[in-house]
Amino acid sequence: MATYRSVFDAAELRAQLNDAGINTKFMASIWKYVLQNPGCELDEIPDLPSSAYRLLRTKFKPFTSTVHSVFHSTDGVTIKLLIKLQNGAFVEAVIMTYDTRLGKYGGKPRLGGPRSTLCISSQVGCKMGCKFCATGTMGFKNNLTSGEIVEQLVHASLLTNIRNVVFMGMGEPLNNYTALVEAIRVMTGSPFQLSPKRITVSTVGIIHAINKLHSDLPGLSLAVSLHAPVQEIRCQIMPSARAFPLEKLMTALKTYQKNSQQKIFIEYIMLDGMNDEQQHAHQLGKLLETFQVVVNLIPFNPIGSSSQFRTSSDQKVSDFQKILRGTYNIRTTVRKQMGQDISGACGQLVVNLPDKRTRENTSLLTDIEDLRI
Repeated sequence: MATYRSVFDAAELRAQLNDAGINTKFMASIWKYVLQNPGCELDEIPDLPSSAYRLLRTKFKPFTSTVHSVFHSTDGVTIKLLIKLQNGAFVEAVIMTYDTRLGKYGGKPRLGGPRSTLCISSQVGCKMGCKFCATGTMGFKNNLTSGEIVEQLVHASLLTNIRNVVFMGMGEPLNNYTALVEAIRVMTGSPFQLSPKRITVSTVGIIHAINKLHSDLPGLSLAVSLHAPVQEIRCQIMPSARAFPLEKLMTALKTYQKNSQQKIFIEYIMLDGMNDEQQHAHQLGKLLETFQVVVNLIPFNPIGSSSQFRTSSDQKVSDFQKILRGTYNIRTTVRKQMGQDISGACGQLVVNLPDKRTRENTSLLTDIEDLRI
């Protein structure tokens, strides 16, 4: 069976148009038409050169992935999409809707209204093996193409207007670097026009890729899954920390911040008795006190019933936050858990595929990252 490429696979589409002597300016109009007419055939796109139709028909599809299932959380603000890829594999994407009018900013009510953030997957499975993350239990299956990454945004955009994108779904985004960069360039161009500062890439700390990221994608937001203030604890819960030692990671982040002049988001999952004591808060404060960061404390979502970790108490989370804020003046937030009943929360994205007996009853393990771990 012929394998078609996604029309949103920018490098492939650009190369094929160039080879056929067709102006690549038509790419944006092709994407715009597919976005506005998701059930269309490529032959229906108006005002293309005749040779373009032949090319599109034989090499490309409007979508190479399909939405297999949509799960709505009882919280009313979280939707999880189970997306089937052309190769038969599945990934998950999560839409989270926030109301910016809730809460205060500088003592005054916030402006704005509801806004949707899409949590996107970059790989099927993940090779990082973080012990608190359900995706890590799948092992690594394959990288997504840039088109498959962009298609998650297209599928989600048909349900709601997406304002922010976070690469915190399945996979380590910087391990699929070329496709990631290409997909984000599509998202920030016409017709999507997302602002780079509204796109966040989360990484466990792939140092060589962090060193390239700012020059390839200026203006992007970077989130780092730190999860421990010292190398020894980090190695216990994140096997990848051996390859990317904390000291070298912090040096890379210092350079990134100097070049980008942007805040870095620090993700820190709270594991009872492992990394959530007051001494750990002081160690983290000292580690980060020379940086401009926002620390996001993430309550742990147990992965099934056999997890080796326990969730930190609310009191421990509160004490930890007070130390970072009060002693070190580090802006610190606590992640609001969303979509836990549909396995859409942090660290819980994993695909347990339906077998023939359960057919459409897709049973999903506890959750993905609602901002990737």
